[in-house]
Amino acid sequence: MKKRILVIVLCLACVTAFAQKKKKKPAAKQPAKTQVSNNNGAGANRPFTGDTTKKTAAAPSKLFDRPLDGYYKKANILSAKVTPYPNLRESDVAFAKRVWREIDTRDKMNQYLASPKLRLIDVLMNAVAAGELTAYDATPDPKNDPNGDGFSKPLKPAEAKNKMADSVIVDKFDKNGDKVGSSLKAGEFNPDSVVKFRIKEDWIFDRQRSVFEPRIVGIAPLVKVKIGGVEGDYQPAFWIYFPEARPLLATKEAVSRNSDATGLSFDDVFMKRIFTSYIVKVSNDKDERIKDYAQGIDKLYEAERVKKQLMDWELNLWQY
Repeated sequence: MKKRILVIVLCLACVTAFAQKKKKKPAAKQPAKTQVSNNNGAGANRPFTGDTTKKTAAAPSKLFDRPLDGYYKKANILSAKVTPYPNLRESDVAFAKRVWREIDTRDKMNQYLASPKLRLIDVLMNAVAAGELTAYDATPDPKNDPNGDGFSKPLKPAEAKNKMADSVIVDKFDKNGDKVGSSLKAGEFNPDSVVKFRIKEDWIFDRQRSVFEPRIVGIAPLVKVKIGGVEGDYQPAFWIYFPEARPLLATKEAVSRNSDATGLSFDDVFMKRIFTSYIVKVSNDKDERIKDYAQGIDKLYEAERVKKQLMDWELNLWQY
């Protein structure tokens, strides 16, 4: 009897032990260990303990945060808006005179217009290239535009750029090295070569406001035209309609030699007349330029006489 009980207890113990083994999960397989060996066979039994199944993710690159160049940000000039001219009626114009004058950036007072920090010609050329301003052909047209400054023919940006650079003759050769022809190719534009600008403006007396003021109509960079390898006189490369350019010029700060915080834009420069110039033509019945009837220093005297004549006209209004 005792033997039977002992056999039954042993059977139950075996069944319990087998059931517990089935419930246990199988252990995860360990990654295979590789051996590293060099060319000489040294270290052949040295195991590699690194885990090749894991890949390290690259750390995300941090965006560059540019520091402020100074202690305040110049934001006023970027959001500046032009002050529009007062409305002008034809019936209120008691006197009008058209004047052409030239600005020489080599003059001491005008040197800021050609500052390497921000040149006036760079502002105009970049705006024309970006399509923000329209350049008009300065070539005279006997029928529609005798003087070439009537904004009659718009130019494409590439055509305006070609007007600013001297054309060079490029020879063409065949396979044997023989010259077969030549063609004109536009050269590189040098902004430092532009030292003069021409302005077309109207001097108007508005009797409604009793104000005698100039209003600029157009501005043109001047270039020297080469004819047969010989440099000629300064000629307008193209014309820019000044009312169209004012919103752009109002957001470009003019450089000053005295202070970096002037807050003056190129629009302020022209509206406040902060430049020196000399008159080259005034509207007349013969459509003559000053150089057509005066030479040498007499041209300067004639320009000053015309300027004084305009000022005297205003002063004579208030004499009793």
